[in-house]
Formats: sequence, structure tokens, C-alpha cells
Amino acid sequence: MSESKTITRLYCDADLSQGLTVALGPGPAHKLRAVLRARVGDEVLLFNGRDGEWRATLTDLGKTKASAECQDQTRAQLAEPGPWLAFAPLKKDRLDMVVEKAVELGVERMIPVLTARTENRRLKMDRLLQQILDGAEQCERLTVPTLSEPIPLEKLAQVWPQGRVLLVAAERRDCTPLAEKLPSLTGPMGLLVGPEGGFEAQELDGLENLPISVFVNLGPRILRAETAAIAALAVMQALNGE
Repeated sequence: MSESKTITRLYCDADLSQGLTVALGPGPAHKLRAVLRARVGDEVLLFNGRDGEWRATLTDLGKTKASAECQDQTRAQLAEPGPWLAFAPLKKDRLDMVVEKAVELGVERMIPVLTARTENRRLKMDRLLQQILDGAEQCERLTVPTLSEPIPLEKLAQVWPQGRVLLVAAERRDCTPLAEKLPSLTGPMGLLVGPEGGFEAQELDGLENLPISVFVNLGPRILRAETAAIAALAVMQALNGE
């Protein structure tokens, strides 16, 4: 028995509706032509985070541009509320892992925070955004997580909504394990994970004084920062039915 062919899924910023022909930029054109060996007439799935997901037919495919005509909507647009993730940027490969897995685990917003021990203070935001788009394409999300500009840790409370719980992964503080604490909390939540080496004591003291913060630990072992972020998000989503 032959396996059904997987239809390529692409993010497209243009509006999507039946019969509309939309332009695809150099990135999607290169992927379709050089990587996937697609041809005019092939079907693709398009989404923009606003209009749901659409089956479309390639009408033009060049080296630097392509176009596709929307045929029918395969999925209506849905809200996809999820946890927020505030994190101290790591070095390249480990940062890539955090961003990729955060998208797959349903994170709604990512906020890079600069702490005393942050390793990477010069983020390539365009590159991170492309990783987010690639991840959303792959995991079949209908929405695209928001990526905020980096901010100092001490300013996080200024941009964090008062109605959203801030779970602080505090590995060296005496606090309740995450899985035990979550059932007692309600409403939207987010996670803050520190850098390699952890937060400084003064930073934790400042966070502990915030009315929105809840300190949690992630078990008896000290985890690397990328492991902590991914593991904690997985627990949060699992207990939330995701």
C-alpha cells in the first residue's frame, strides 16, 4: 500500500480567502523549488495566524518568488492560548532548541530577559523569528508565537500582565515542585527560566517580592537551562490537558 504524500505547509503573511492568489517570498520559493522539488500545480497548505489554514495550488514557482491560489479552507482559525516563556538567552545551539521546542509545546509569547549571568546578549531577532515560523509550520499550529524584544530582568514586571501567574524556576530555593503547585493555581500562566549558573541571589529576592510570582522547583537535580525550560513547559501543558 502506498503512503499518502504529505502536503507542504507554509506560513504566509498575506490575507487568505477562496480564489485569492497570494505571493510567496524568496524563502518559501527556495524551499519549494530547491529543497522540495515542487512544481506548478502542486498543492500546499497556507496559514497566516489570522484566516485559518487553506489548501492552495502553486501557480508560479521561480528561484526567488512563487505564488499560489487558495482553493478551500481546511481548518478555521482558532485561538490557541498558551503559556508565556521568559528566558535568559543561551548560546546558539541551545537557544535554538529552546525556541523550537517552545513553539511545539504551544507557547504563546516568548520574552528574552537579560540577567547578570546571561551568556548571549546580542540576539539575531530575524533569525529567531524565522525559527518560530519554521516551527509553527512543522507542528501544524494555526497561530504564530509572539517574540518580544529583549529586556532587562528588572523590567519584566512592567510588561507582564497582572492576571498572569509568573512561575519562577528557582532551583536553589526551598519551594514546591512544579507538578505539585500547578493544581492549586488558576488562570493564564507563564514561566521564567534563568541562565546557565542560575539567577543571582539579589535577582531572586527581587522576583520573590513580585505579587505575580510563584517560585517552583523542577526536581532534585540541577538542570541545564534549556532542559529546565522544555521540561517545565511539558509539565505545564500536560497538566493543562495539552
